[in-house]
Formats: sequence, C-alpha cells, structure tokens
Amino acid sequence: MKPILVFGYGNLSRGDDAVGPLLLEYLEEFVDLTQIELLCDFQLQIEHALDLQGRELVVFVDASVAGESAFAFKPLQACRDNSYTTHAMSPASLLQVYESVTGQTAPPSFLFSIKAESFELGEALSPAASKNLQQACRFAENLLTLPVAEILAASCSAECA
Repeated sequence: MKPILVFGYGNLSRGDDAVGPLLLEYLEEFVDLTQIELLCDFQLQIEHALDLQGRELVVFVDASVAGESAFAFKPLQACRDNSYTTHAMSPASLLQVYESVTGQTAPPSFLFSIKAESFELGEALSPAASKNLQQACRFAENLLTLPVAEILAASCSAECA
C-alpha cells in the first residue's frame, strides 16, 4: 500500500467539475508515483472509507465555487454528515465513516479545492477554471515531491490567488 492517496473526484462531462480528475491526469504524467496512489471517481461514497486504510496522508481534490483564490489546500477533520443519504459524501464525513468502521483515527487529510464556475452537462472547462487548474497542478507537483513529514509540518493552509 502506498502511503499517500490523492483522491480526485468530479464529472469530466460537467465542465469545471472535471478539475479533480484532470489534476490526477497531470500528476500521473509529471509526478513520481512510487509513494502515491491516485484514485478517481465521480463522487465520494461510503465504500471509499476503506481506501483510507494504511495511509499516512490523504488529499481530496474537488471543484469549488467558494473562495476567491485559484485554489485552497486546507486540513480536514472527521465530521458526521447531516445529510439523509450516503449516495454522495463530503470528505469530512468519509473520514468519520472510516473512524466509525475501523475504530482508528483517520489519516491526516486535506481538501484541495480548485475554484470553478460552470458545471453544465456537456460543457468544456471554462477559461477561468483552466487557469486555476494550471496553478493547482504546479502547487500539487511541488507539494508531492516533499516527504510526508514535511507536508504535514507545513500544513496550516495554502491558498493561491
């Protein structure tokens, strides 16, 4: 099992929602994946909790309409989701499921949100999201060249305008 999991989620057919999977494609081409596993899906689901087992670091990558920056990289804490379904989950609720199922503390985890604006079916990536994705890819490439301990030590939060 590789110590780092980067989980990109989103729909390639829904415009800017594709930024999570597209960042994984970039990492696959430009980053040494010896210590990194890439996982891609349309959305987080309850069974993904098992993918966190044995990890030293987990990074969830998703599109976001919130914030003013091109991207944000922020630590996550396990938190119960108040929704009525487990069809689609938040990263924090997935961490909570992991803790409930395994009885273990979830691995250190971060939400890497890339600023997006358009999510219509059949749309291409917007120019703004494309620019934000480029910045996010460079950040992720630099980040993932560091040892896990250094990533965690510098993990207060990062944003890029």
